[in-house]
This record gives sequence, structure tokens and C-alpha cells, in this order.
Amino acid sequence: MFPPDLQPVIEAIHAAPQRLVLEFAGAGSLALGWLHSIAGSSQTILEATDRYAATSLADLLGTPPEQFVAVETAAAMAQRAYERAIVLRDSAVPVLGVACTATIATGRQKRGAHRCAIAVRSDTGVATYALTLTRGERDRLGEETLVSRLLLWALVRGCALDLPVALDLAADEAVAEAWHPDAIARLLAGEIRSLLIHSDGRQELDPAVSGALLSGSFNPLHAGHINLLQAAVQTLQMPGLFELPVVNADKGTLAVAEVTRRLLQFRGNHAVVLSRAPLFRAKADLFPGSVFVVGYDTAIRLVAPRYYGGEREMEHALAAMRDQGCRFLVAGRVVEEQFHTLDAVPVPPAFRDMFITLPEDAFRVDLSSTELRERAKREMR
Repeated sequence: MFPPDLQPVIEAIHAAPQRLVLEFAGAGSLALGWLHSIAGSSQTILEATDRYAATSLADLLGTPPEQFVAVETAAAMAQRAYERAIVLRDSAVPVLGVACTATIATGRQKRGAHRCAIAVRSDTGVATYALTLTRGERDRLGEETLVSRLLLWALVRGCALDLPVALDLAADEAVAEAWHPDAIARLLAGEIRSLLIHSDGRQELDPAVSGALLSGSFNPLHAGHINLLQAAVQTLQMPGLFELPVVNADKGTLAVAEVTRRLLQFRGNHAVVLSRAPLFRAKADLFPGSVFVVGYDTAIRLVAPRYYGGEREMEHALAAMRDQGCRFLVAGRVVEEQFHTLDAVPVPPAFRDMFITLPEDAFRVDLSSTELRERAKREMR
């Protein structure tokens, strides 16, 4: 029987702009049935999965969690759900990744506590809710009902709604709430200067980074980027890393969801460092000792006084980058059907030592990201 007190709650959730992907493990999916019981769920729910097998949860997370019912596990599930929602949404609507992992009463005797952990991932971070249930206070349906109500309680907060959801907690039960700010949002807000995302998803705030750095928008990441960085690593005999600036000098600041979407291209294969430095002068301060991997067209702009406001300003900027121990590895590129290399770049003699040629036989790709996006648009028609 549908609880009548939840009807205005679910109607408000359906009326909210957020779109949801939900992940369940062990309990809480009764809330999904409630959401579907009120008209409007097709506009709210993008996808929902109940991962009862341990292998299914491990498949979602990429590895078995240290503990299946834990706040950390729920947060990781919500992160995957949030990423999935970004992929599934058909416009720039806000999305939430919602996760519930729980262990409740079953037909067999359990030694551990009956408990649940719920997480709601938004653009700004993850809200977590943990509850240990009093054993013997409820039967399985009663525990499932409480966990599902708690999930709706968390959803109400995730959608910024001001509505009550009755939980009917026992005297010795209390929900432990916590807020975990998103590192990408902190970078966008200027609270941190850079963020290293390892290929397995691990994050490092303000890491010490140097080596060969290939900066780009990576929209999309393609074989040319990957092959160029590999060629740079082989040529320079140093580690290589992709760098994605979240601030563009011409296009402004990327949204958290857009940064997340682009990062999904790297997962499982490549590490990438995020920064707020759109210009190489700022990158040099952030990543001293690095060799920036650039194409011929970028090298031309690096030595063009008009991009600095004059020749003296250009020389000052190049000198500052050299003082930070930074150099540039320049790959050739086809411009107007002609392959141009560093030899055609008018580098001032005083800064020639900062520029290194990447030989044509080490790397040459004549396809740009813009051309790839245009090709993808044509194929979708």
C-alpha cells in the first residue's frame, strides 16, 4: 500500500528540475516503486539499478569495496550514478546520483548490525546519511520501509525542497549526516589550484606535477592527443600527463558536470591534471620544470607579441617561464595543406633554447578536435 503522506513529497520531487540515476544494493528500492507510483517519474528518473550480487556492485565501482555497507561505498556508488546521469541527460538539466547500500533483516541469522548508508551526489559535492537500525524493532518490511523513507528524505534535501518525510525512528536511532564538497567544484571556486585525477579515479589536491604536459580542452579526447603525448614521453624520456584547464581565456569557466563528462574519457587509461590556468605563463608557475607539448599553431601564438600586448611583455612572459625551468616541445601541423614545424616559428633568438622540435617521424596526425566534432555531428544526422 502506498503511504499517503509521501504523495506530496514525491510530487514535489517530480516537479523539481533534477534528473536522477539511482543505485541500490541490499535495500531501499521500495522508494523506487513509490516514485513510479506517482505520475511524473519518467521526467525524473533516468535510470535505476538494483545490485544485489556482490559482483554487480564491484562491476559498478571497478573493484570490490572494502566494506559493502559504508558511507564511502555509498559515496562511490553515487559518484558513478552522477556520471551516468551526465551521459544520459538530453540537455543541461541538473542531475543527481543517488545511492543506497544496506544490510537489513533476512530469513537467515545475521551477526552484524542492520544498517544503511545513503549518498546523493550533486554538482557541488556528496551528502551522506548513515543509520544503524535497532535490531528486533521491525521486521524486514519495516526495515525496508525505513531505509526507503530515508532515501526520499535525502532526495528532498538533494532537490532543495522544504518538505517533511516521517522516519519514525526508535529512541536509540539517529541519522548521521555529512557533507563532502566536490574537489572539482573547489577548483572552480579557486579554493585549490590544481587537481590530479589518476586513471583509477583517485584524486590529489594541489599535487607536485612536472614532466611532459599536454594541455587541451579534450572535447573530445582522441588518438591524436594520446599518440602525441606518447611521442613526447619517448622523445623527452620523462613522464607524461594530460592537463585540462577548467578556465578558458575565450570561453569562460566549464561547469562541474562538463568537466566530469570530459574526465570520463580518461578513466581506466590515463591520468589528467586539472587547473585554473588557461595561459602558459600561469601554467609555468603552477607546474615548474615542465615541458609543455604544443602544436605548431600554438607555438606561433606563443611568440606573437599581439597576444601579450607588445613585444616587451612577450619577452617578459617567456623569461618568466624559462625562470621556472619550463620549455616547449613543438609538434608539426598541417596548415593550408602544408606541414609546418618549429623551423617555421619565428622564435626570438634569446629564447630559442626553450623550444624543442618533435620530429615528424615521431608524430604526425592531421585531424583536429574540431574536425572530429563536425564528423560526429554529420554521422548523427
